[in-house]
Amino acid sequence: MPDRDDAVALLEQWVTNEGLRTHMYAVEAAVRYYAELRGGDPDLWGLAGLLHDLDWEKHPDEHPLEAVAHLRDLGYPEEVLQAILAHRSDFTGVEPESELDKVLVACDELSGLVYAACLVRPNGIDDLKPKSVTKKLKDKTFAAGVSREEVQRGIELIGLERSEHIQNVIAGLRRVASDLGIGAKD
Repeated sequence: MPDRDDAVALLEQWVTNEGLRTHMYAVEAAVRYYAELRGGDPDLWGLAGLLHDLDWEKHPDEHPLEAVAHLRDLGYPEEVLQAILAHRSDFTGVEPESELDKVLVACDELSGLVYAACLVRPNGIDDLKPKSVTKKLKDKTFAAGVSREEVQRGIELIGLERSEHIQNVIAGLRRVASDLGIGAKD
């Protein structure tokens, strides 16, 4: 099975947009955190989070079909491919079924919102609370590209209260805050 180093190399080949790369690393961190909470394999789940938008830049009209076909050829596990397909069920018709599928959907858009919230705070993620993220979630002009409907769908899929899910995503991103550039401003 390809490992994280293989996945990072692939990401660096396919994705040139730094914002998209950062998003993929953020989703990986949140999904890995959930793997620990829900008894999943953090390395396996992390691959799905890291590679879920692999072809977004190169093949936006076919996303994620091109990436999944390539990842399948490289020997990535079907569990990872299923989750990547399920995160775009509106396009692929593959519904989220497994815990990994549901967690990837739940962490994708919300990770983007949490990341954006960190960028406008003097202390970044260091003292970020779910209440602040909820406030940003209600402001449709803040991080307007984040689908509020997908955030809500993800919350429903994983069966947690919104604030608990937001706290989990914050905790996951906090682990890689320095890599993402979302720690306290010096």
